[in-house]
Amino acid sequence: MRVLLVGAGGVGTAITRIAARRPFFEAMVVADYDPARAEAAVAALDGDERFHAERVDASDEAAVTALLARHRCDVLLNATDPRFVMPLFHAARAGGARYVDMAMSLSRPHPERPYEECGVRLGDAQFAEADEWAEAGALALVGMGVEPGLSDVFARYAADELFDEIEEIGVRDGANLTVEGHDFAPSFSIWTTIEECLNPPVVYEADRGWFTTEPFSEPEVFDFPEGIGPVECVNVEHEEVLLVPRWVKARRVTFKYGLGGEFVETLKTLHRLGLDRTAPVTVPGEQGPVSVSPRDVVAACLPDPATLGELMHGKTCAGTWVRGVKDGAPREVYLYHVVDNQWSMAEYGSQAVVWQTAVNPVVALELLAGGAWSGVGVLGPEAFPARPFLDLLTEYGSPWGLREQ
Repeated sequence: MRVLLVGAGGVGTAITRIAARRPFFEAMVVADYDPARAEAAVAALDGDERFHAERVDASDEAAVTALLARHRCDVLLNATDPRFVMPLFHAARAGGARYVDMAMSLSRPHPERPYEECGVRLGDAQFAEADEWAEAGALALVGMGVEPGLSDVFARYAADELFDEIEEIGVRDGANLTVEGHDFAPSFSIWTTIEECLNPPVVYEADRGWFTTEPFSEPEVFDFPEGIGPVECVNVEHEEVLLVPRWVKARRVTFKYGLGGEFVETLKTLHRLGLDRTAPVTVPGEQGPVSVSPRDVVAACLPDPATLGELMHGKTCAGTWVRGVKDGAPREVYLYHVVDNQWSMAEYGSQAVVWQTAVNPVVALELLAGGAWSGVGVLGPEAFPARPFLDLLTEYGSPWGLREQ
């Protein structure tokens, strides 16, 4: 396997550090718009000759396709933000490579009823091309991070091994992470966080299909394991709700994020001020008017999440809560994966949230390389058997847990 990794930010860099310990691939080209980031990621790997740094503009489909050909890469792993999903998705197809991402093509709210009906849903643009990929015998594995990704694997595992009937699948994400010296310092891309938190959340119900609600709706307190404890969680737009029902039968699917009141109020303030917008606005500059995206300005004013590891303390938990019936009796479980920031920093030099995101696509690549996972078309993680993934994740030194509720 020869991999083109596009994106050398926090998650991309963590991917290289995790992959460097595994023998399943022949080469990994690390490409970024900023060549210094790609070079730094490769330089940190103690001379591992399988890694090579390149510069590429992720929005330039032709340039990415040419890079795939030049390095004879048969997989494109997308570690950029969701703005670049479609050009990279198309570049992989044009270059004859398998495609893997950790998020999906962007949504657009319904123009008239945004908090009741879906407009363009997450992943719609990719699934619209599923037949073309399948007819070509090509594979796009979409949503293969931690959430979406591991959370979807948990849903498939629950359906296969833990339940006869499933009433509800609810992804629940929470943490007790703190960042020294910062009142507001998101542990993941603020661009992506704004996108998913301020868009209308999507809910799935079997008798209704997909529909939307108000942002931050249906608050609930969820008790997270391994000392994290109770955290208030709210509805947030997320890919799992669009992926899980395609392959796993459940009467209801939700995603709720433990954001905390202060974080929610900050996001609401950004929205009130229009600072969540991606469309450029014109501002004065030293050499004349400059066109900038307000959301890009917000991101530039906040610390890079990849640099926060030394200042972070605590744990992050990603998991899937499932309620249903097994052998005629009610059952309720929480399948989860916890990463302690102190451990991930000491072991890999990567903060917990980006490391937890990064480990899952590497596990998936190894399963694809070995043939334990295979398929054609545009597929989510729940389209594949869960047990090989969970066993290999444990082999990577990062076990998962199951709690009876």
